[in-house]
Amino acid sequence: MEQKGNILLVEDEENMHEALKLNLEMEGYSVTSAYNGTEGLKAVQNEYFDLIIMDIMLPEIDGITVTENIRLQHNDVPILILSAKSSGADRVLGLKKGADDYLTKPFNLEELLLRVEKLIRKNTRLQDKETVGDVYEFSNNKIDFKAQQAITWNNVQVELSKKETMLLKLLVENKNMVVTREKILQMVWGYNVYPTTRTIDNFILNFRKYFEADSRNPKHFYSVRGVGYKYVE
Repeated sequence: MEQKGNILLVEDEENMHEALKLNLEMEGYSVTSAYNGTEGLKAVQNEYFDLIIMDIMLPEIDGITVTENIRLQHNDVPILILSAKSSGADRVLGLKKGADDYLTKPFNLEELLLRVEKLIRKNTRLQDKETVGDVYEFSNNKIDFKAQQAITWNNVQVELSKKETMLLKLLVENKNMVVTREKILQMVWGYNVYPTTRTIDNFILNFRKYFEADSRNPKHFYSVRGVGYKYVE
């Protein structure tokens, strides 16, 4: 069965947590569990998620604060908040702090699954950028993604590793936009494998060496501190 998405479930009530996890996994999602706000934040820093389901009443850090923190990190993962509080004010606060959707407990399981699917689908659509062909040229550089080779601006042929090729392609497809570290980890290294930020930095340094006439004053490959990386055409 094809995996439909990676979900972080942040819920401290064990029976509820287990029931939700089981049902989501039966629907084909991969689920990572967190039982308090601190664990939730930690998971988000380590892994790429397609969706977060977050209870409001959590030990250590409440769900609204966790949501706010995630948004401060420029992470736009969809967040569905679950709350035992049905007051309009809570709902508004949750949405104001960055949640995408809000469900009041007790809720209908079928409705939760529909909302989960809808949020993940919408997010995937937003993330599908234009695809580039097998060969891409810029500033006298030529990259052949299929052959994993490049001819640089000063006419040197470079062999690219698979990961270099994947990262180049991802940056080029999102040109002029910052690609977050989380997104790179998901697309290039895959779920649950986290190289350090330094690994990605080294890749960017290599790209500058290959493709920039002056690697100290890059015109194409940038690191955006604390957020991610960017290719400018």
